[in-house]
Amino acid sequence: MTKILLIVHVLAAIIAVGPVTVAASMFPAAARQVLADPADERARAVLRNLHRVCRVYALVGVTVPVFGIATANSLHALGDTWLIVSMVLTAIAAAVLAALVLPRQSAVLEGPAEIADTKRLAMYTGIFNLLWAIVTVLMIVRPGSTTSV
Repeated sequence: MTKILLIVHVLAAIIAVGPVTVAASMFPAAARQVLADPADERARAVLRNLHRVCRVYALVGVTVPVFGIATANSLHALGDTWLIVSMVLTAIAAAVLAALVLPRQSAVLEGPAEIADTKRLAMYTGIFNLLWAIVTVLMIVRPGSTTSV
């Protein structure tokens, strides 16, 4: 059962978190393109689609920690420091996405945005992506575990 939980956890991370990180990273540049030419309907459609990808896959991404916790529980690793740090960083990444990235994307779509808004959005997106990169490294290296390098 542990292997199945781990497989679902890793697949969910790849399928859900991957698209969010890519779409969120593309959004600020696409927003600047819309700012440069507000009449460009194709650029505006791209922006809406990137935001939709971020919203939908963020919801699907909830499965990642759910199956991660189930996997850790089956491995009796819930008390391991690397896992606790990973869970905290995952919660922070989710908060950054929900409180900073997605609302600012919506604001850019809804009203007049400025270049400063896209720069701030890019910064928050970078923080979100960095947090996920750190969690990924922790999941692979697992400091203090018997299988870490």
